[in-house]
Amino acid sequence: MKDFTQLADLASERLGGRVLDANDDFFAPKENLLKESNPVFIEGRYTPRGKWMDGWETRRRRTPGHDWCILRLGFPGVIRGVVVDTSFFTGNYPERFLLEGCDLGERNPYNNEKSRLRSEKTKWIAIFPETSLKGDSRNLFVVENDTRFTHLRLKIYPDGGVARLRVHGEAVPRPGLLSRAEINLVAVENGGSVVVSSDQFYGAPRNLLMPYRAKNMGDGWETKRRRGPGHDWVILKLGLPGSIHRVEVDTAHFKGNYPDSCALQAAFARNSAVDALNASSLAWEELLPNTKLKANHRHVFTKLQPAGAATHVRFQIFPDGGVSRLRLFGSSHISADRTKSLERFNRLPHQRAVRALLDCCGSKKWAQEMAAHRPFADEAELFAAVEKTWSALAREDWLEAFLHHPPIGETRAKARQSTTASRWSAKEQASAQKATPEVSEALVAQNRAYAEKFGYVFLICATGKRSEEILNALRQRLPNDPDAELRIAAEEQRKITRLRLEKLLEP
Repeated sequence: MKDFTQLADLASERLGGRVLDANDDFFAPKENLLKESNPVFIEGRYTPRGKWMDGWETRRRRTPGHDWCILRLGFPGVIRGVVVDTSFFTGNYPERFLLEGCDLGERNPYNNEKSRLRSEKTKWIAIFPETSLKGDSRNLFVVENDTRFTHLRLKIYPDGGVARLRVHGEAVPRPGLLSRAEINLVAVENGGSVVVSSDQFYGAPRNLLMPYRAKNMGDGWETKRRRGPGHDWVILKLGLPGSIHRVEVDTAHFKGNYPDSCALQAAFARNSAVDALNASSLAWEELLPNTKLKANHRHVFTKLQPAGAATHVRFQIFPDGGVSRLRLFGSSHISADRTKSLERFNRLPHQRAVRALLDCCGSKKWAQEMAAHRPFADEAELFAAVEKTWSALAREDWLEAFLHHPPIGETRAKARQSTTASRWSAKEQASAQKATPEVSEALVAQNRAYAEKFGYVFLICATGKRSEEILNALRQRLPNDPDAELRIAAEEQRKITRLRLEKLLEP
């Protein structure tokens, strides 16, 4: 699984994140939650209210209930993971936490922000359920929810202190960006993110994508000194696929440790699920050949090799060193085509839209409600509706959707599939079809045991997964209790639905 801490902290103060409200911060102010610095402890330091703590801390609760605070993300986006840091809170940390989110619209400033956040009409969506915390620890939690959020509500049970909250994810670009002649395709505010790097000993590669100027060497990407052959590199996912026309490589603050030279390659991945395992197999095209760099200098390169549309880039530095910022200016390629695809979907007659949606998810109620929700202003609104509609369905609706999937390694589902759905299903299971005889035999046996226990097919988002990974997941999930397994299967169906909707919108 991708390390979500490589992604930007969308709640960071430097990106515009702010704590707006809290029911209590008697011992330590709520604003500490988003401080950029790591928490510290100062022995013997007290305030008129008690021990000084570097975090948000509420008073001891003597009545039933919980404490909460509300924060605004610096950039609206999709959350991939959170860190609830209770450093130095030992006998005064919360036993549990819960995280919710809402979407107030396109961008800050939000109309009537505080009143809307307190209004009962605002719909808060659970991002992470009520979960136990450890004291004096960085508690990391993976989030699997593709909904766009602008604000979060952190609840702590029953009271206590949290040092920092980090909200790692990918910003969702504003629809208006798609029509601009030139934008920074890899900027964090436009959805750019880090896939994997060779090294980040001194500085994280996500710093390359930040919108502000680096304040010092620690605010860039810096690798350790290389003592053998080779060079360092980082693979980045563009927030908006497109053609790159201008490259800026900024070595600000790097003087005795800047790279001797750099190079840039680009690739187009039709399946955006690129990770450390498959990145090297992409068809990389040279965009910027090996080029000399200067210390503490902003380099601008406009004479680039034609590489066509790109979704990912590989930035190489020779042999090692530090770079503060990388900016890749260009124009979005798929925006117009995908916007037209969404417009066509919005205009489809109701029954045709329902049939298209049933290719993505076999629940008739889900397809009917999604078709009725049209028109969608943009993809973010579409995918948010997918989440809300799917989550609100009853158990029988989920089970109906499951019937439209064949068992892993097979081709026929219990319920009839359309030609399109069958083709997508076959591609999703392509890796599983290449299983060895031993793995295939084990899959058949475990599939049968799973169906006998739970009453439905084992469901997993198989795209990009090897047959051995699928078999291992099947074995791990088989001991689950029925309620827990149903929720896991429903989440896997949500992932499949998302991928198929993206295919539906392909030009």
